[in-house]
Amino acid sequence: MRGARWRRRRRTFLLGVATVAAALGILTHATGVFHRVELASIDARFQIRGSNPSLVKNVLVVALDSQTLSYFASSTAVKDHYSANWPFPRRDDARVINNLVKAGAKRIGVDIVFTQPTDPTDDDDLAGAIAKAGHMVLATNSVGPHGSTDVLGGNANLWSFGHSIPGNSTVINDSDGSLRRMQYEYQGLETFGAAIAAEAGDSKVTPALFDGSTTQQPIDYAGPPGTVPSLSYSKVYAGDFPKSMVKGKIVIIGATDPILQDVHITPTSGSGSEGELMSGPEVQANIVATILHGIPLRFGAGWVNVLLIIFMGALAPLLGLRGWALRALAGAVIAGGLYAIAIQLVFNSGRIVAFTDAEFALLLGSVGTLGVVYLGEAFERQYARSTFARFVPPDVVDQVLASTDDDLRLAGVERVCTVMFSDLRGFTQFAETQPVERVIAVVNHYLNEMTEAILDAGGTLIAYMGDGIMAVFGAPLEQDDHADRALRAAREMIGPRLAAFNAWLAEQGYQSGMRMGVGLNTGPVMCGNVGAEQRVEYTAIGDTTNTASRLEGMTKGTDHMLFVAESTRDALREVPEDLVFVEEFDVRGREAKMRVHSIPDPGRVTEPT
Repeated sequence: MRGARWRRRRRTFLLGVATVAAALGILTHATGVFHRVELASIDARFQIRGSNPSLVKNVLVVALDSQTLSYFASSTAVKDHYSANWPFPRRDDARVINNLVKAGAKRIGVDIVFTQPTDPTDDDDLAGAIAKAGHMVLATNSVGPHGSTDVLGGNANLWSFGHSIPGNSTVINDSDGSLRRMQYEYQGLETFGAAIAAEAGDSKVTPALFDGSTTQQPIDYAGPPGTVPSLSYSKVYAGDFPKSMVKGKIVIIGATDPILQDVHITPTSGSGSEGELMSGPEVQANIVATILHGIPLRFGAGWVNVLLIIFMGALAPLLGLRGWALRALAGAVIAGGLYAIAIQLVFNSGRIVAFTDAEFALLLGSVGTLGVVYLGEAFERQYARSTFARFVPPDVVDQVLASTDDDLRLAGVERVCTVMFSDLRGFTQFAETQPVERVIAVVNHYLNEMTEAILDAGGTLIAYMGDGIMAVFGAPLEQDDHADRALRAAREMIGPRLAAFNAWLAEQGYQSGMRMGVGLNTGPVMCGNVGAEQRVEYTAIGDTTNTASRLEGMTKGTDHMLFVAESTRDALREVPEDLVFVEEFDVRGREAKMRVHSIPDPGRVTEPT
């Protein structure tokens, strides 16, 4: 495949790679193939961002922790506490609520389920405490039709206790079991966190804040487990706590000890070992804080993710349009790193955009680009190899290719070389009397013989001009002995090679005894590839070339088949004894006469007229 044609096709292939990479990236994004990897990347973004305790400074957890369980297990600690087992009597919860109200809590949410009746006196104590506090939110995860619950006798009954309401405490796990998302409503009931935020007096807590009542938004965790301030339930029960910790705060009461089995994996939980899990009340506290701050962290729009995936998928192929495989790869690696940094900065600014699918599209585009570019280079180099092998010796093709540029062109250089022109005498008259097929067969046989002589001597074949040949010695690779090589090739051509050709002509029944003319001249020439994108040829141009051509023409009508310029004789490392001076000639285009040398012609065959 020719280089120019392949370059055009390479553009088409690379655009195809960009399309496929982007399409597959969008497909994985739509189907969630890498969903878990994407979730892990979100966790990493949380951990890189680090903690921000100020987000939860107005929220407090009253924790049913190990200290509380130990406190109530002591028979001497609480004399009137008739059971150390969980759940505690509701009069204990009532006492805690009352103490929080006295301390100035702004709003109280209880992440403990109160659905079944217990001791009537205890239930009355709890109801009285809830009514005194007013506007409390009580958690449940058992919801009936139209958001109905059994919390303390039902929604209407609960409302009579100081306009208190139930909240659905369910937080939906992601596929890896982690809690990352929240919503305004679940199973027809306002969620626990949304209800607390609304009861705290924020009129903006509506379905519109969530972009829809069931739309899931990310929980903006303030940090790892323990970031939210907390007080031990036992301390509040005993009244042994600083009131300043509670005053003006939104308080969530709930179980934090792992033994009570309300601990969860979150994006900030680290490895997820039991000691790093986050308690349910702290999760709810983070939800409340996120809502109160207007949900500052949100998922990016779908169309933004699609555009990012398309951009990343097309990036490497676009870089590869110039055929720069390593630059495309380096650009893709840099882009992948910059994209990772960018999505972290975007995350810090409040948006979660697609990472894994975009990087996957970039990877596909990069691999496809490398494949196309390297395959293209292989095609181009194979084409160049086959092309160069036609006019340079096979053993130096690799050296020639090493001298080419990115487009496999030999750059133009000025170099002192020996230029050769040769022509078969009498061929025009011969061709006029023979069928086309025979003429082509004869000229091909002749050119094959002469080309072998040139290449064997290390020459570079420049062009065939009918039965004429142009060759150069000393380019594209430098040769200190270019003049000696040229003379050796010329001697071979007018001697054994011409004799073998004439013998073949005789065997074929053709006119034999043909002669040829060869001209050699040494001097500076401009060497390099010339031509259009569709066709490129290597050539050597300049006065040295013109003079060599005229020397070849001057052999006509003489007893010599080879004319060697004085400049070529002077460039010889070893001057052969049979190289003799012929005479000085006037050469067209030159003011001074030129001294010309030659060697005896083998055979002395009379030149056809």
